Amino acid sequence: MAIKRGLGRGLDALIPTNTRVGQGASQIAITSIRLNPRQPRSTVDTEELAELAESIRKHGILQPIVVARTENTGEYILIAGQRRLQAAAIVEMHTIPAIVRDTTTDSEMLELALIENIQRSNLNPLETARAYSSLVEDFDMSHDEISKQVGKSRTTISNSIRLLRLSEAVQIALSKKHISEGHARALLGIPNPEGQEYILSKIVSERLNVRQTETIVQEMGGSTNKPKRGSERSIEEIDLEDRLRNSIGTKIKLHRNRNGSGRLVIYFYSDEELENLTNRIIDN
Repeated sequence: MAIKRGLGRGLDALIPTNTRVGQGASQIAITSIRLNPRQPRSTVDTEELAELAESIRKHGILQPIVVARTENTGEYILIAGQRRLQAAAIVEMHTIPAIVRDTTTDSEMLELALIENIQRSNLNPLETARAYSSLVEDFDMSHDEISKQVGKSRTTISNSIRLLRLSEAVQIALSKKHISEGHARALLGIPNPEGQEYILSKIVSERLNVRQTETIVQEMGGSTNKPKRGSERSIEEIDLEDRLRNSIGTKIKLHRNRNGSGRLVIYFYSDEELENLTNRIIDN
């Protein structure tokens, strides 16, 4: 059932930001803690986790996790501190310091997990978008209500949720950091998956920046699968440009005039790349 109400207690009331072990924390058996099913973080960087585990091995847990009691006696559900809990398990700790909350609703657990991750170690853009979307769809919160709870503008919340409209291939590229959030926002200007994925391939192969991506999106007019650069910009010319790019291995721009003249622009991004390009052209 949708929950419609303001969550006005604030983060500090539920996750003390300056609490240290021994100040209101209890030692809880790690095996008695279940992960929050509404945890917004879907992936944890393995290298980052290994570094945290090594820190815990040397210095212990410097800040307690936050858990909530469940209906089952002696069992808890994690609200905040997933990485600390996983790292503690890696170093084979049997207990972990935790702040225990007697009652917490599903909506509060999601909100707290979201805020904790945003403030302490950023979620990737899609994880954030899915968490905001869950607050809207599952708990009937408006974008304005979410913005007040997480300290972001309503526009930021709305733009984040829009990322979920991207094609699956683009979402995967974003989550793997093959493209930036700026690239992804530019691709939202293309309504169809085919067009988005066409530009995605150009972003990756040609190492386009966000501004260049926005230009291509504008040229496509938000509807077609190939750029439009006037009537003289034919499919054959676009394919030739692509073949040249694949052959030379860098970004290429082909500009042809009606009389057959034109120019071919070859891009490079370092002195080393210029030297390699020069050698390849001369050798050929």
